[in-house]
Amino acid sequence: MTALIWIVLVLVIVVVAVAVIQNGGSNRAQTDLDDARAEAQQAISRLGGQVYLLDGANPAATQALADAGERYNAAGAQLADAASPVQARLAKQTALEGLYYVRAARTAMNLDPGPPVPGLDGQAEAGRVTEDRTVEFEGRQVAASPTPSDATPNYYPGGRVAGRPVPAGWYSEPWWRPALIGGMWGMGSMLLFSSLFSGMSGVNYGAESFAAGDTGGELGGGDGGGESGDFDGGGDSGGFDGGGFEGGGFGGGDGGGGFDFGGFDF
Repeated sequence: MTALIWIVLVLVIVVVAVAVIQNGGSNRAQTDLDDARAEAQQAISRLGGQVYLLDGANPAATQALADAGERYNAAGAQLADAASPVQARLAKQTALEGLYYVRAARTAMNLDPGPPVPGLDGQAEAGRVTEDRTVEFEGRQVAASPTPSDATPNYYPGGRVAGRPVPAGWYSEPWWRPALIGGMWGMGSMLLFSSLFSGMSGVNYGAESFAAGDTGGELGGGDGGGESGDFDGGGDSGGFDGGGFEGGGFGGGDGGGGFDFGGFDF
């Protein structure tokens, strides 16, 4: 009888211990999700305040703010659907990218860009534009610059698009946008990359590495640390004209953007 009582007690202890462990794991998972959501919401709120506060004073600033508004809407939608810490962090990354566009817009208007923004995934490895360059590509001129201008109004903060690095810089057109939308690069992208960035000090990898999505480790020029006072980036703007708000969001995307991507063979 005594042995039976001990067996029952041991079983009860085991059941209680398992329940405590499971409950603790569940609580930790929920805490991790809540923390990740709170961090994402903080970045989204910061972005929203800037998006609704600023008006573009020139084409480069207007385009950058349109892209920031698009990131604001996208981050909010991602966070609303986030069911895991990983998904919440993706929403935060989208919001941080939007903050880079805000800083770019402020820089284009000769304003203080504001406090630094944490680095984006893949930003340091992607490198950055360090000199003005214009190339002829499939019947049109494509330009890159470390600074905004009427000729290079499209900003990108640097990072990976469809698995390949895109250097931070200001561009005449968002040449990475088809890959951003379609999830894959065309044959022409490798040739354009080679023409546009060959020998540029801030981009220490070649067209073959670009095609393979390999940056070969450390790059000169891309710091990725959020200390982006120079805003050597570009924007995947293309389809957003920055024209006002729709339904509480930043709307006005015209889908066209005036850029010819016919040569990318998508």
